Amino acid sequence: MPLSRTLSMSSLPGLEDWEDEFDLENTVLFEVAWEVANKVGGIYTVLQTKAKVTGDEWGDNYYLVGPYTEQGVRTQVELLEPPTPALKRTLDSMNSKGCKFLAQSEEKPHVVAHFHEWLAGVGLCLCRARRLPVATIFTTHATLLGRYLCAGAVDFYNNLENFNVDKEAGERQIYHRYCMERAAAHCAHVFTTVSQITAIEAQHLLKRKPDIVTPNGLNVKKFSAMHEFQNLHAQSKARIQEFVRGHFYGHLDFNLDKTLYFFIAGRYEFSNKGADIFLEALARLNYLLRVNGNEQTVVAFFIMPARTNNFNVETLKGQAVRKQLWDTANTVKEKFGRKLYESLLVGSLPDMNKMLDKEDFTMMKRAIFATQRQSFPPVCTHNMLDDSSDPILTTIRRIGLFNSSADRVKVIFHPEFLSSTSPLLPVDYEEFVRGCHLGVFPSYYEPWGYTPAECTVMGIPSISTNLSGFGCFMEEHIADPSAYGIYILDRRFRSLDDSCSQLTTFLYSFCQQSRRQRIIQRNRTERLSDLLDWKYLGRYYMSARHKALAKAFPEHFTYEPQETDAAQGYRYPRPASVPPSPSLSRHSSPPLSEDEEDPRDRTPNEDTERYDEEEEAAKDRRNIRAPEWPRRSSCSSSTGGSKRNSVDTAPSSSVSTPSEPLSPASSLGEERN
Repeated sequence: MPLSRTLSMSSLPGLEDWEDEFDLENTVLFEVAWEVANKVGGIYTVLQTKAKVTGDEWGDNYYLVGPYTEQGVRTQVELLEPPTPALKRTLDSMNSKGCKFLAQSEEKPHVVAHFHEWLAGVGLCLCRARRLPVATIFTTHATLLGRYLCAGAVDFYNNLENFNVDKEAGERQIYHRYCMERAAAHCAHVFTTVSQITAIEAQHLLKRKPDIVTPNGLNVKKFSAMHEFQNLHAQSKARIQEFVRGHFYGHLDFNLDKTLYFFIAGRYEFSNKGADIFLEALARLNYLLRVNGNEQTVVAFFIMPARTNNFNVETLKGQAVRKQLWDTANTVKEKFGRKLYESLLVGSLPDMNKMLDKEDFTMMKRAIFATQRQSFPPVCTHNMLDDSSDPILTTIRRIGLFNSSADRVKVIFHPEFLSSTSPLLPVDYEEFVRGCHLGVFPSYYEPWGYTPAECTVMGIPSISTNLSGFGCFMEEHIADPSAYGIYILDRRFRSLDDSCSQLTTFLYSFCQQSRRQRIIQRNRTERLSDLLDWKYLGRYYMSARHKALAKAFPEHFTYEPQETDAAQGYRYPRPASVPPSPSLSRHSSPPLSEDEEDPRDRTPNEDTERYDEEEEAAKDRRNIRAPEWPRRSSCSSSTGGSKRNSVDTAPSSSVSTPSEPLSPASSLGEERN
């Protein structure tokens, strides 16, 4: 089934033009979700990063409603007195009588209530059942039944039209939750999803076609590092290297300067998140690197929280051994420096035979002896509660990636969220991502995908799929995603084995890049940040709220969507300079021999190729179509009420240069791995 464009606006220039800002003085927005100040999954990130843009638009008329948790209140909520008398009376009434009122204002405002996911959808159904004067919006970030079906290893996307949804939900004992989700979707004035792929899913499983697709964005300013993101990569990579030195003590027989760090992170859904295909591709990559004598080493991290009871003793010992070696080296260095200083003071060159005594050699020999071990470095950093049945560990045993000296691919399974206070790997998630070279997210079920989006805004290339919302979004808006470090894996129209071969090709091609080519590619990846900024993508939510107001209060608001031409897409052009890496081979077998040359694999000589990052960025800015901000017509009051004039839409403007330049790419600077 083709991924056709919905009738709603789905490309950046596709929204209607509003000439002036809309008067929100007597309009109130409530956003309701279980993850307000309560981190469970990606919805928390959506609400947290979008809060500033929405707050700037609505001011004091914007309220977030979520569950009261002591942890959330202590760490994320600032307790304040109600800013308005109406809100104070509402809260007092709720405290004394329960949640029975929302109408405590002298002049009843126009209320927009935006509900996220089925947990909050109950409130939406009650609002409509009790005929409250509220404009309602329901957003599903992932359908409940879709997640369960994909976890059951079914051919989901090729059978969307054939599922008996009531039967499937009943067999999985989620029928009551499925009914609430479906009811919320049908009761809402406006129904939205986060991506085109989820819109198709919702149309078949929830039996309503979404009105608007609202892609997820990020607060790019939070991640922006101006021109220093290349330096931040080097600094963060050094922190990861320190962990690797300890983890592989006794088997550190590979060059860290020629080591690449790949990672996958997210909820521990082995098949849905693509951990299964990633492990299989790593085994094939290991074979290719070994038979071709490649000097590169790959360390692949799996950051997926699972049930554990403590850190692995051998892993903790590795960090302790590393620290002991560091302390020993510092002690010897200080003694050596002191003797050298004293020798120079008296005007003589030091006798190198006397610079280190027997005690120093004994100390160093003990430190070296402590680094010896017979067992392989551990694959898992923790003691798993269900080690024998854990999917990742079971697959690793099957494919034989045990971190042996002969393996060019090493695997580290870290079944816990990263934290800067960890005694094992003391880095937070953002710092860890910046230090890696490639994020790999070959998901089978991923309605959006924040992990590759976060990689993008930090200038880290990533692999996603055409079954993820992020992957589909980037394919739609970038002419050549792989040139910008966004590799899109085909998991929709290929078999599992073919998809695994394609992923192996992506990984092997990335390993063939030179250090300079990786720097160029990171510059290009970072330039895509503005495409994921809430300052642009927040307009979809603005359009959804406007449409809901028009449906709930037709006497005050009108909504006239503008038809868009599919050819008007907002697309990044192909980079003007040389390719960042060798062209991807179409074969999964080892590359051609040295005597044979594939013309597709020819690249300019690194010493002679011309590359000017600022010039390339300037060319992109001239060729990239800028998103148009939605503009609203001025409003006026009619006699006897607050009725507002309708909002007329203007035709889309012609292609123009951006009013604001894209984030400047950092200079090539010092070449760091």
